[in-house]
Amino acid sequence: MRDLTIALAGNPNVGKSTVFNALTGLHQHVGNWPGKTVECKQGQLLLSQQRITVVDLPGTYSLAARSLEEQIARDFIVRERPDAVINVLDAANLERNLYLTAQLLETGARLVLALNMTDVAAARGLSLNPRALAAALDAPVVLMAASKGQGLAELKAALADLVAGRGHNAPQRARQEVSR
Repeated sequence: MRDLTIALAGNPNVGKSTVFNALTGLHQHVGNWPGKTVECKQGQLLLSQQRITVVDLPGTYSLAARSLEEQIARDFIVRERPDAVINVLDAANLERNLYLTAQLLETGARLVLALNMTDVAAARGLSLNPRALAAALDAPVVLMAASKGQGLAELKAALADLVAGRGHNAPQRARQEVSR
């Protein structure tokens, strides 16, 4: 089996580094200010006997890059073509985060949506329907509160399914639509 690469992408301050640390066991410094993560951080994950390089991309609101952080994230996704992308979203501000999600889907990347900060969303009285979102976007959706360790097992299971070719598969869907 060849090694795989999975990128973590999302808006700034949605918990990408927290998810990265939980997946890799590393302890990257987490900051909550613009420009904190300008380069990509890498770590390793062993999942179902598959070695995976996890890349924590700088936060970006769009693949139409304007800042250095956005250029780095866009270039990695578009040019490096990781085997999959975990799109980390702030569950308490979902609408604002979905613009990047739509752009990621347009790239044809295999995508897993990690709705992070569900504890914050619940405290604000927001209810989430991950099944409806998964059906609408044809991508697996995992609920997480990464800072509390919640949802990590579910994220790993969704990644294992994606790596094994089970479940949702955005590139296959795109190929089917083109061939019609």
